[in-house]
Amino acid sequence: MTLPLNPAQAAAVRHPGGPLLVLAGAGSGKTRVLTARIAHLIQERGVAPSRIFAVTFTNKAAGEMRARVAALLGADPRGLWIGTFHSLSARLLRREAPHLGFGPNFTIYDQDDSEALVKRLLEQRGHSPKANPPRAIHAIISGAKNRMLLPEELGASAESPLERVAAEIYASIGPALKQANAMDFDDLLLFPLTLFAEHPERLAYWRRRFDHVLVDEFQDTNAAQYRLVRQLAAEHTNLCVVGDDDQAIYGWRGADVRHMLSFQRDFPGATLIKLEQNYRSTQVILDAANGVIAENARRLGKTLFTAKQGGEPVTLLTAADERDEAEWLAAELARRAADDDIPYEGMAVLYRTNVQSCPLGQAFRFRGIPYRLVGAVNLYERREVKDVLAYLRLIANPADDQAFLRVVNVPRRGIGDASLAPLVRAATQWRQSLLQTAGAAGRIPDLRPNVRDAFLGLAHLLEDLRARYGQADPATALEQAIAAVGYPQYLAEEGPEGIERLENVQELIAGAAAWAETATDDGDDAGEGGSETGSTLIERYLTQAALVTSADQGSGDPTGVTLMTVHMAKGLEWPVVTLGGLEDGLFPLARAAGEPGGLEEERRLCYVGLTRAREKLYLSWARTRYRNGRLELSEPSRFLEAVPAGALEERSTTPLWDRGERTARRAGARARAAAPADLDWEVEASQDAPRYTAGERVRHRKFGSGVVRAVSGAGRDLKVTVEFDDREIGTKQLLVAYAGLEREWESA
Repeated sequence: MTLPLNPAQAAAVRHPGGPLLVLAGAGSGKTRVLTARIAHLIQERGVAPSRIFAVTFTNKAAGEMRARVAALLGADPRGLWIGTFHSLSARLLRREAPHLGFGPNFTIYDQDDSEALVKRLLEQRGHSPKANPPRAIHAIISGAKNRMLLPEELGASAESPLERVAAEIYASIGPALKQANAMDFDDLLLFPLTLFAEHPERLAYWRRRFDHVLVDEFQDTNAAQYRLVRQLAAEHTNLCVVGDDDQAIYGWRGADVRHMLSFQRDFPGATLIKLEQNYRSTQVILDAANGVIAENARRLGKTLFTAKQGGEPVTLLTAADERDEAEWLAAELARRAADDDIPYEGMAVLYRTNVQSCPLGQAFRFRGIPYRLVGAVNLYERREVKDVLAYLRLIANPADDQAFLRVVNVPRRGIGDASLAPLVRAATQWRQSLLQTAGAAGRIPDLRPNVRDAFLGLAHLLEDLRARYGQADPATALEQAIAAVGYPQYLAEEGPEGIERLENVQELIAGAAAWAETATDDGDDAGEGGSETGSTLIERYLTQAALVTSADQGSGDPTGVTLMTVHMAKGLEWPVVTLGGLEDGLFPLARAAGEPGGLEEERRLCYVGLTRAREKLYLSWARTRYRNGRLELSEPSRFLEAVPAGALEERSTTPLWDRGERTARRAGARARAAAPADLDWEVEASQDAPRYTAGERVRHRKFGSGVVRAVSGAGRDLKVTVEFDDREIGTKQLLVAYAGLEREWESA
């Protein structure tokens, strides 16, 4: 199977060797290039799949790339190392764990586990978790790890009491994790570097192990990730990196776009290939995106073009408030689905913050529009799923103290914090895991007989489960574990909510069974590095489960409109896309303007959102929005000023005004920033507040259509009396600022 390639794509695929930087614009076929290059290396150059290390940033992208390579080759590329940085690092560390003082069955702690451990360490050291929130402490430690700072370096640079406490906890968290035979997400990236620094022979082995290293989404690498791929490729320099500096949107979590900007300096003689032909969007959409991103100064520079000339104009909606915005968009997408026969699954509404999904979901439900919310709580973050997975973790790794603490009283065994304290003290004194200590509860003084028996019973039960099901498939082990502890009955006591939680547990077990059906040995030679084939199915499943992100899961109707943040939308595309909430202070976020490079990153994020659309793009903003517990007046995002006027058509649920007036209005608003709040409202109201007259027809998101019978008040207190068509609703007086009314003729 072959893929048609344009000249630039073909040059990247057939690059003979050495460092290669592929600057791939949005929709320019970078995944095609990466997969075609891997297939080319295997098929045309005779490189064994097991000697290729290909890394990307999401589990979904990795799965798609592997499937595409298999399609090109006509067979599964057995032995190919392809996955996310975290999954490939975990795979390497399973083989090398003993060199670092860990067992190969180590547990991967998610954020909740890590924060719970931080809380425990704070309490052990006499620090108040209220004064030192575990989430904040963990974030500081995570940031330090991403910058590869040691605890003492964090302590030396600490500027606040919170940072000083974080440095103290950072120094103790490593030994605590090692005792629990556990690593956190940041450790997965750092420990390969630690291994290579402490064991040069292992670095030499892994350098020999891979002949080619390929990196997708290179602009999103952090310091540890970049150092890892540089070390692996240091001798043969067959490092192919593909990315787009205009889509670097993860600076807030340690990614550094400078890696892309400095690649040619880091690798002298590197080849640069630009992919500028876009195969996704119409020229009108690209004109809008090019106009916005051109205002960034720190970029390698490229201009996207397409053979798909013309296209529908970009629609810019001005709404009264967020509910008005959501209702208009819902009506428009429903019209689009009916008139243009576009399925709802071909549409997406993107936004800057998750809270913006609430009014959208309400509007969609009101109109009966199916939708899928991505980025809400995913299956693996649910309480009941974490509970049953904790039992599975203890079957795989009895030293996992966080898993023990999660299930020690779930279902209830009469073990509270006071009963736990003697066990924790004994475990610390004996330098044993909590589960091992529970098995010796008879030696712990001051334990009530019922508590002692509960500890012994739990230890015996887990020992039995481990002996009988430690080598089983994960679904069987889960089923047996929850039956043995009576977890279904425990949930049933919670009533209807418990039944829903039990359904989630059953979904987890079904997913584990499906995973086991397709799980195969990686099939590559073990060499001197050992083999993953020694890992149990349970251990491998737990690794996969720990690395699932919200972006890999969605709730709701899979055939519906997709609702998600712009961050999660990167790499995806739809025929119809809405980018909502384009207001200064929301997009870009207010805090971004004060951070170095913050505004440029927000502009790149906007560019990512714009380039998700294939055929039709909607942009929307609301003149008032309920934020931070109060109604706030809004200004259109400064990014909208860069969209070429010729690419836009403007719609409004309130009277329109031209672009020049809008620009003047923004300048006036800034000049009035120091004015009293009430005066500010009156000026805004006099220019832009919705104007209603008796006799006109309006639509309410909940009450439906009706006729305005009276108007009273002004500004903040403007009210309308509406007689609704539905006689059961009758006549209501509504405060315009909150009502989200829409003129019927404006939604036509």
